[in-house]
Amino acid sequence: MKLTHFFIDHPRFAAVISIFFTLFGLAAMVALPIAQYPNIVPPTIQITTAYPGASADTVARTVATPLEQAINGVENMDYIASQSTGDGNITITVTFKIGSDVNLAQMLTNNRVQDTLSRLPDPVQRIGVKVQKVIPAYLLGIFPYSPHGTRSVEYISNYMTLRVKDEIARLPGVGGLFSLGERQFAMRIWMKPDRMAALNISPAQVRNMLARNNYLSAVGSTKGSLLQVNLTANTDLHTVDDFKKLVIRQEKGNLVRLSDIADVELGAEDYNTEVRFSGQKAVFMGIYVLPNANAVDVIKRVRAEMEQIQRELPAGMKGEIAYDATAYINDAIHEVVKTLIDTLLIVMVVIFLFLGSIRSVVVPVVAIPISLIGALFLMQLFGFSLNLLTLLAIVLSVGLVVDDAIVVVENVERHLRDGMSRMNAALVGARELIGPIIAMTITLAAVYTPIALQGGLTGALFREFALTLAGAVFISGVVARLNAVSRTRAG
Repeated sequence: MKLTHFFIDHPRFAAVISIFFTLFGLAAMVALPIAQYPNIVPPTIQITTAYPGASADTVARTVATPLEQAINGVENMDYIASQSTGDGNITITVTFKIGSDVNLAQMLTNNRVQDTLSRLPDPVQRIGVKVQKVIPAYLLGIFPYSPHGTRSVEYISNYMTLRVKDEIARLPGVGGLFSLGERQFAMRIWMKPDRMAALNISPAQVRNMLARNNYLSAVGSTKGSLLQVNLTANTDLHTVDDFKKLVIRQEKGNLVRLSDIADVELGAEDYNTEVRFSGQKAVFMGIYVLPNANAVDVIKRVRAEMEQIQRELPAGMKGEIAYDATAYINDAIHEVVKTLIDTLLIVMVVIFLFLGSIRSVVVPVVAIPISLIGALFLMQLFGFSLNLLTLLAIVLSVGLVVDDAIVVVENVERHLRDGMSRMNAALVGARELIGPIIAMTITLAAVYTPIALQGGLTGALFREFALTLAGAVFISGVVARLNAVSRTRAG
């Protein structure tokens, strides 16, 4: 009660606290990440590798099973799933509990994978095992293509790898990139079974000769008293002709070269997928955004970088942004802000109609934005983002945060009409309502807080909604006590 009298006697101090809420809330509004929905997707780690030439059953027994046994039981793991294909590829997906630290989960999973490498087949160890975070959805889709078909997909893929991907991947907030329809250059050797059978040559012999005659060698250097020479050895093959001339077998002066038993061409590493844009073959590149990043700002930076890249693309090549999920986010946020403005106007009209004076309208109207902006500061403290659910909570809280101020102002106005002075009316009105205001604030906050305590997907989805709404109501109770009586006394 003495605290209430202090703010009545010192209205400037109450104004300073309101300014404090406003400034910190505005700073939080700039720093808060923007997303479509709260981050409710469980953290997921993906392990990928390959066993070339092995069947799906062999891959499952020799690769998937040892990895699953090693990974199973890692801290906060929820479940694990694996998929093996007939071309020797294996993908293991480890899903962790909601709220787990994805970076810690990746580190723990990778540690167990590395401990198991020695148990895997030699071809798998040579290829390696990749452990990476899985980000749930891409927000931007880019299609590099050749409008008139003058550039091949292989050329476009190679250019994107060398000149574009690294530029975009290093932008702040970009979580990763993935490609569809990409065809990296590779030397394709199409075997001729009839010629191989006639010359009694097996595929294993061809493979071994390729491995023995196409490798990188670091010879070193030689030193003399006055001279040092760095030695190099051209042990790898570079062109189609080099591969065609590769000797597969030498017997009694007769040479069997690779061109005798196979067709050799420079082609693509993978022909399994094909992407088309405007009727032309293209490459699709998706952009992921980090969960704690401002998606709208990140995509703006990517678009700005793409404009620069567009100017540097070679003739006959073009890049189009055909999908942008942030456009929907911006539209949704715009509609919520419009609804918020409409709500504020309706509240002002209703207060004026029922309280009957401009002065009575001023106090609640000032308390509403302070409470809402202050709620943004609490959102930053809790690690929330500006998304559809938190914005919905702010819209719903407009009708709740104004209650405390209206009750205080109406009670002070009643005492003024009874003939009290402004000071006495503020003192008596505040003294009478300190208990009800505290009880009303706690009750409203307590109604929504239990939603945040739910577990599972429902709790993760509505936690930000409930705590944002409860925080706005709590700040409104503080603002109402600080400002309503002091402004009424000063007005």
